[in-house]
Amino acid sequence: MSEDNIILERKGSISIITLDRPKRLHAFNDVMFNMLESVAARLRESLPRCIIITGSGDRSFSAGFDVQLDNHMVKRIVDEVSAKDIAPAREAITRIRRAVDAFVALPVPIIAALNGDAFGGGAELATRCDLRVMARHAVICFSETRLGLMSDWGGGAALARLIGASRAADLLLTARKVLSDEALSMGLVNRVVDTGTALDEAIKIANLIAQNGPHAVRHVLALVRNSRNISYESSLEEEAERAISLIASGECFHGVSAFLEKRKPEFPDA
Repeated sequence: MSEDNIILERKGSISIITLDRPKRLHAFNDVMFNMLESVAARLRESLPRCIIITGSGDRSFSAGFDVQLDNHMVKRIVDEVSAKDIAPAREAITRIRRAVDAFVALPVPIIAALNGDAFGGGAELATRCDLRVMARHAVICFSETRLGLMSDWGGGAALARLIGASRAADLLLTARKVLSDEALSMGLVNRVVDTGTALDEAIKIANLIAQNGPHAVRHVLALVRNSRNISYESSLEEEAERAISLIASGECFHGVSAFLEKRKPEFPDA
């Protein structure tokens, strides 16, 4: 299924979202944010077991926010800033966050396949996903401060929780380019692969996830996501309660019986 600049396809139990606006390096304008929100709504209606988001081609994952004046969101901000009216900026950031938050809140693992460079909001979007696979030639850059801006897709807060406050400050304040080897060493990405294979690697990871119990995957994912916002003690309590609920669901019967019978388990959808 295609909505012009965003392509949504289903491959078995995996859904793949491809950003496809190459002339603007897959940068987001108001139309793209609408599309992302629409795609998130469709995915929620029929959840896959894993989601992958990537860009078309090998040059760019996403350049983030389209700052050209033909982006209506930019034009309105420019027109009103001179009047010191903060309403357009508030509306724009609220609009961005509504779309991005709806997407990353989907209760299944989301993998960013960084087929190319991720700048600004593109880097933020990747950071807010659960896992990241990066092509060796790609670059990640939280470039907003170069423009007198800052992270506003939720990526700054997510980055600090992902790699620690000090490293996040380094990347956010300097707006320097991070090459793949450094991104891997600091835990910014999970895998580095050859050019042209980021999506293939992401699909491999997604297939491994999709083979597991879907209830188990969702409980583990929720535990990991929630751990960023609560104390260690609270997270321990949540883990225990989720483990109890998962056992009570009976999903483990499929896995344990398959193990005892030395066969591959077949889990029903959640």
